Amino acid sequence: MKKPYEIALTLFLFTKSDFKTTVFPATLMAAAAAPLRTPSHLLHAFFWVWLHILQFDVSNQTINPLEDEVNKKDRPLPAKRITLRNALILRWALVPICWLLSFCYSDQALLASIGLCMLTALHNELSASQHWVGKNGIAACAATAFELGAILVIGDDRTRLSRVAELSLICSVGIFSSTFHAQDFKDVDGDAQVGRKTVPIMYPNLAAPALAITLLGWSAYLITLWQVGLVTATLFGGTAVLTSLAYLYSTTIVQYQWCYYLYNFWMTFAHCLPFFRGVDPVSLTIQY
Repeated sequence: MKKPYEIALTLFLFTKSDFKTTVFPATLMAAAAAPLRTPSHLLHAFFWVWLHILQFDVSNQTINPLEDEVNKKDRPLPAKRITLRNALILRWALVPICWLLSFCYSDQALLASIGLCMLTALHNELSASQHWVGKNGIAACAATAFELGAILVIGDDRTRLSRVAELSLICSVGIFSSTFHAQDFKDVDGDAQVGRKTVPIMYPNLAAPALAITLLGWSAYLITLWQVGLVTATLFGGTAVLTSLAYLYSTTIVQYQWCYYLYNFWMTFAHCLPFFRGVDPVSLTIQY
């Protein structure tokens, strides 16, 4: 029988790559949009997001373990830390666990959890992720559902959303659906091997320029929407420019891995912009 720390490490390795893509951005976005008034709620939101990304990742990683043999050999299945049979048992056991935890917060949080589990099955078991349209669309909805659940859990009123939270979620749907292929550049070898049709594979000459234009466009819009100060606008805009240039001029898998780090920093920054709203006639119309 495995020791508790070995079990904990295995669970962590299932989700390691998604701390930067989902756990931290969703938790910080919730703290900015809810807003956070009770510090202990931050830990609740963090754990809620992590448990649900664990449910998603275990599902995803049991669909085609061959892919991780190529791209991510340190994950539990290729590293032989868990058998495929036990991983499948864990995958389906996590569904009622997620629902029970969410029900303890509110009916609304439970609905967000149910939606996430349905999107997980559609993305993974029903193979919607094999084409970039299904992959990006479902991933965008799932990422927004993570944020919705985090906002509900982190807030004082776990049954409703503030106006800022609603605007933030609407923006998230747009951002994720139009830029989610940023993660696919570094995975082209493994994706091609399993027959997945991602944007960089199908449109190799257009994928990076389209992403760069989209990042810059969203940055300009978000700066205007949240009416941030000059320093914040300059830093955020500079991050968008740097990330765009990195994708435009990268050619190797290692370079694209660094690009993805920059993208996640930009995305996290974008989610945190409500923290930096300026006091002016436009921002005063956006009330919690």
